[in-house]
Amino acid sequence: MNPQPYMEQALSLAREGVGQASPNPAVGAVLVRDGEIVGRGSHTWTGVKHAEILALDEAGEKARSATLYINLEPCSHTGRTGPCTAALIAAGVSRVVAAMEDPNPLVRGDGFQRLRDAGIEVEIAKEFAEAAAKINEPFAHFMRSGKPLVTLKAAVTLDGKIAAPEDNRGWITSERARAHVQTLRHATDAILTGIGTVLGDDCLLTDRSGIGRARPLLRIVLDSQLRLATSSKMVQSCREDVLVVTTSAGSKSRCQSLEENGVRVLVADGPAGRTDLREVVAHLARESYQSLMIEAGSRVNWAALESGVVDKIFFYYAPKILGGLQSLPVVGGAGRKRRKDAIRFRDLTLHQITPDEFAVEAYMTKEF
Repeated sequence: MNPQPYMEQALSLAREGVGQASPNPAVGAVLVRDGEIVGRGSHTWTGVKHAEILALDEAGEKARSATLYINLEPCSHTGRTGPCTAALIAAGVSRVVAAMEDPNPLVRGDGFQRLRDAGIEVEIAKEFAEAAAKINEPFAHFMRSGKPLVTLKAAVTLDGKIAAPEDNRGWITSERARAHVQTLRHATDAILTGIGTVLGDDCLLTDRSGIGRARPLLRIVLDSQLRLATSSKMVQSCREDVLVVTTSAGSKSRCQSLEENGVRVLVADGPAGRTDLREVVAHLARESYQSLMIEAGSRVNWAALESGVVDKIFFYYAPKILGGLQSLPVVGGAGRKRRKDAIRFRDLTLHQITPDEFAVEAYMTKEF
């Protein structure tokens, strides 16, 4: 039996759970017996049941002797629910075809072994591993490193500028590109910017994809002097989903005022009186946030890259040139002084957004 159409459907079902399953992985499951799909499932955090269980529920007795196609190894431990391996064994499933092993150390290979020990045939469909890994990239990164996957996102001109020196009304990129950004926001757990961006744009930084979420997008503002006004859109829209990161120099009265408006405040002292991005990432890890997207200005972008917290970039390029020495580059700060010391990236992918716009996705080569 050709596994491709069934694995592709399992991957498609898994993608439906992106942004809706965190901190669990996004999983899609398809049960097939005698060439007929008898059960499907897509996991969401609010739905509680895992994709395998949903597929088994739909299949009923038809699950016996069926083949399960799934993007991730079935779990073998008890969390909010019991182990899916036990349910698959009890239902009489005869074969499991999975795209990849679960990177969670509580499962990693154990789910497959339990299935094999029960006489269930297990096959790893390696040709689908790359697509499966991309769906759960933040989850896998978190399980392997203990830290959230940090993406630096920016919209830039062809000459690498993000702001003009005088009038910044209007957008650098197209409406389609900005809609694509919302898909990235939807897939992330937290988003971060600097106080300069908030003061300049009075932005909301919300997920406007219109798709449900497992938990609210955590909006983070780096604000060493606590200049964020309680009248700002960010604070006025706060539903305990705003975190302000400040330093010991931040006003205690302003801190209290923000907290009275439901804003969380984190003191993270860094060098030169600035906030410490590494502590922000560590804080997110402690709170089980598996992904962070940085949408900020030139200075914060450099601080993020220089600190080593960035794992990847996603830059949208518009067919425009601002030029000049006063237009802000996507990355400012002190920069590197020699070409050989340039921050390097690998595994670059080009994404066509419109006929005239593209995005660059690449992974930071860690030097330490």
